Amino acid sequence: MKIVHAASELFPFVKTGGLADAAAALSQSLARQGNPVAVFLPGYRAVLEHPRVREKARKAITLGIEMDDQFHHGEVLEVGLEKNLTLYLVCRDEFFDRRHPYGVGGRDYEDNGERFLFFAKAVVEALSQLRLKADIVHCHDWQTAMIPLLLRYEERRRSAVLAGRTLLTIHNLAFQGIFPMRLFPLTNLPEELRGMDGLEYYGQINYLKAGILFSDSVTTVSPTYGKEILTPEFGCGLEGVLKTRKEDLFCQVNGIDTGLWNPADDPHLPAAYGPEDLSGKSRCQEKLLKQTGLKPKGKGPVYGMICRFTPQKGLELIRANGGFFAKRDCRLVVLGSGGEEDERWFKELAAAHPGKISVNTGMNEALSHLIEAGADFFLMPSTFEPCGLNQMYSMRYGTVPLVSRVGGLADTVTDIGRDPEEGTGILFPPTAEGLAEGLSRSLDLYADRPAMERAIRNGMSRDLSWDNAAAAYLRHYESLL
Repeated sequence: MKIVHAASELFPFVKTGGLADAAAALSQSLARQGNPVAVFLPGYRAVLEHPRVREKARKAITLGIEMDDQFHHGEVLEVGLEKNLTLYLVCRDEFFDRRHPYGVGGRDYEDNGERFLFFAKAVVEALSQLRLKADIVHCHDWQTAMIPLLLRYEERRRSAVLAGRTLLTIHNLAFQGIFPMRLFPLTNLPEELRGMDGLEYYGQINYLKAGILFSDSVTTVSPTYGKEILTPEFGCGLEGVLKTRKEDLFCQVNGIDTGLWNPADDPHLPAAYGPEDLSGKSRCQEKLLKQTGLKPKGKGPVYGMICRFTPQKGLELIRANGGFFAKRDCRLVVLGSGGEEDERWFKELAAAHPGKISVNTGMNEALSHLIEAGADFFLMPSTFEPCGLNQMYSMRYGTVPLVSRVGGLADTVTDIGRDPEEGTGILFPPTAEGLAEGLSRSLDLYADRPAMERAIRNGMSRDLSWDNAAAAYLRHYESLL
């Protein structure tokens, strides 16, 4: 089956969150199962500077993309990544020669609407020029959500078939690509698509809405999240639109790249370990504490947290429970970036409690692996979480997830209180009181070494690979054809 993916992030070339990991791992898994896979990605500056791109990229086609009454030129570079897997980079310096994908200083670029509309149109044009004859065009999040509509419009305009079925995966409904109505002429779509049955959303245009309405299938990344987004609480204003596609909604939990995330063979770690021999994990913890400037561990546990500093990640719940980390015999290591206010609060907390709390800002792949290996508990107090990957990385690394009972967290972590024999972590309601209870339970679990080791080994024995998820996607693709 010929498969095309379109995404705004792809590990290891560009990453701001779990989308990059998911798009890369799914593409690789599908390719390794024998399917020809092409991935379209914007040609950001960091991507073009990546060694694998510099060494292998070649010009594939020249672009002339119509946007209103002007043509914007660019090119598509082709990079062979591995057998059955090809990367295509959509390049136009005006839009993508920037250090960051979406914005700087916590603010989006003002021309993101134009940038990702150009990208979507370029993917459609490339499907035509390259004659990829894709059976499935799989789009990820709002940045690519215009592709299904633009593809069908171009097919009708050209009286030609450019691809088979289209699929849109919603990785996070909170980000929708909402822009002023003045951008609609840039789409070159018929006027009837301007209204509420098309792109219009409270007087603006909404790219994600277009993808939901006009793709052949809508998917999301966990069964619980698939139910949540049909409600006003989690639907982010699109629950009504989503209900019109309820019968077409396919929900599949992401997997993880078990080759990249493997404590038995991880170059970022000072020692290897596995479920049968956990001794290397203590060496990882020692290095983590030393590298982050924390005192050697006392009798209490080490908590780790890796996230973007956004309200979704439950930072208000952490604020409400800041005294726990300050007063109890424990250590906390945080890695993240985002909102200036949250970043400042974390740093002030760390400064007030040196040796106990370490806050590290920015993206640091090596430190993220070390946190996953060196922590005893991984903290994810998200107010909502479509799927989440870190809780699965944590189980893989023998670090017990301490997570909110929402979305994919509820689907992937088995609470030890409900199932002491098979449990893998601790689930709590997404409230300040819920987190307080969860932290208290974590201390009780940590004090019960047989129960703690059982939870660790249960998590490490889970099959969290993309093989099962990729097979489920393949079956779904086949059902669409």
